[in-house]
Amino acid sequence: MASLEGGATVIIGAQWGDEGKGKFVDMLAKEADFVCRCAGGNNAGHTVVVDGVSYDFHLLPSGLIHKGCICVIGNGVVVHLAGLLDEIAKNEGKGLTDWQGRLFVSDRAHIVFDLHQDIDGLEEVEKGGSSIGTTRKGIGPTYSAKSARSGFRIADLYGDWDIFTARFTRFVANYQKRYPALVVDVAKEVQRCKEFAEKLRPMVVDTIPLVSTALATKKRVLVEGANATMLDLDFGTYPYVTSSSCTAGGACTGLGVPPRAIRAVWGVVKAYTTRVGGGAFPTEQLNEVGEKLQSIGREVGVTTGRKRRCGWLDIVQLRYSQAINGFDRLCLTKVDVLDTFPEIRIAVAYHVDGKPLESFPADMAVLEKVQAEYITLPGWQTDITGVRRFEDLPPACQTYITTIEKLLGVPVTWIGVGPARDAIVTH
Repeated sequence: MASLEGGATVIIGAQWGDEGKGKFVDMLAKEADFVCRCAGGNNAGHTVVVDGVSYDFHLLPSGLIHKGCICVIGNGVVVHLAGLLDEIAKNEGKGLTDWQGRLFVSDRAHIVFDLHQDIDGLEEVEKGGSSIGTTRKGIGPTYSAKSARSGFRIADLYGDWDIFTARFTRFVANYQKRYPALVVDVAKEVQRCKEFAEKLRPMVVDTIPLVSTALATKKRVLVEGANATMLDLDFGTYPYVTSSSCTAGGACTGLGVPPRAIRAVWGVVKAYTTRVGGGAFPTEQLNEVGEKLQSIGREVGVTTGRKRRCGWLDIVQLRYSQAINGFDRLCLTKVDVLDTFPEIRIAVAYHVDGKPLESFPADMAVLEKVQAEYITLPGWQTDITGVRRFEDLPPACQTYITTIEKLLGVPVTWIGVGPARDAIVTH
């Protein structure tokens, strides 16, 4: 089994998110010295079950459960201050302890204000039938402000409050010109920020030297990807994407990790495919198969509560993801969800108007017209949730896994066979 070594190991979702990265990171975090977030905000969601208790992580790195692990929220993350503090409190209520002194937030990270969430909702309403299906957590508007160089960073909470207030007043006024229905009590919001600043003060640091020193001293740094490749702002199914860089390159820009410090990139792949929100989905099954995958897999978003759209595994999409991220190894999750299927299909090629596509298309109008070509494998129709060795998996299940390896040219090292924390088979 591959293990963490000194340097950065980046964990990336290879599909449209919800692949089970949190559980995988939780398993690896036992060996990690640092677990770091580098992109996204509280639009991401991981659930980790420990001793029968479900911990929900949105902004917090899921390594916080492990008492020897230092957790970092990097500069590429956007932080809703109230949301972060509320998440800490909720997980404390479930039994999270001794996190103080182990959680650090970059002073370069941008702030998600409540008004960003209001604007997120207003923008979705404006789009009507062509809405993207965002989580309405204010992530897009915050990254837009960051790119427009008008946003606020955590560091701004510890400067001159007169300057902060003047800037925030102009900030709100500019938004209100665009959205006349937007109501913001500037004085109240500034006062809230002052209160948040004091509560956050022990956690806020310049994370660049913190992470740099860890890498220089050969600490095992685990970078926990948020969202996934097909939701990446550049490489995803634009415009049905998130607003951050959630491929392997995001570790460099969102955490300050030099490319040469990345020793491995491990991809997380669900044994079938799901996505939330709008956008093309070539292998989606709008039938009993999709309903069965959704039901057995309990495919409901941690962050949104929305049912996920479900379909067969898509090798064309995964090859595209592999080309961008360069995965060294894969973790194949939720294989047990397929236990009762008599046949299992895998998409291996795309066709449009009867002609094969040579690559994953950028044009969503083309992707909407794709006809997927499938291969069909026999199901194993056996409960595998108790299996812990590869050789004990049913032969048809082993064939499914080795077929994926051959089609992608990447070894599947970890296989998820159930929801339990230890339900992992190594290969």
